[in-house]
Amino acid sequence: MKRKIVIAAVTAAVLVGGGAATAVAFADDDGDSGARSSAASGTPARVTVGEAASSAVRAVPGTVTEAELDDEDGGLVWELDVYGSDKVWHDVTVDAGNGKVLGKRPSGDNGDRHAPRSAPVTLDAAADAATGASRGTVTSVELEGRDGKAVRWEVDVRDEDGRAHELNVDASSARVTVDRSDDGRDADDD
Repeated sequence: MKRKIVIAAVTAAVLVGGGAATAVAFADDDGDSGARSSAASGTPARVTVGEAASSAVRAVPGTVTEAELDDEDGGLVWELDVYGSDKVWHDVTVDAGNGKVLGKRPSGDNGDRHAPRSAPVTLDAAADAATGASRGTVTSVELEGRDGKAVRWEVDVRDEDGRAHELNVDASSARVTVDRSDDGRDADDD
């Protein structure tokens, strides 16, 4: 009965709104809406990169080497690469609104034997170091290396004004430096 009332109310709202797009999450019988954060509505991710990484390693034990905030089907998600304790790379998707794992599967990129699989400075510590140097929200973190050895974390931070800051965090010391573009200017100035 409640569902019929909600559907009727949404239909009326769409008609009154002149056909404007309306996003709605319907609750199922157990009360779980299954709704995700809406990137279109400007809702920021409620789940930090560290929380998303924790969810990912609960689902696939191992080490997170990359995380990126992305818009998928109208909702914000964290897409993470995990080098599993099973010695296989995995792709894990975590809802950025509630931290639930939406999907996990072995990655098709298992042939990259030279990619770093861990670092003395963890993803969480790298994100903390980056936001300590440039206040804002981490939107991407990636472990970069050379010949299988971790060199740095590349961290993208978006500040309150919406500007993107590209930072490098040393994978051994957590020392933060500003990423330089090809022309030698700060990436922050672009």
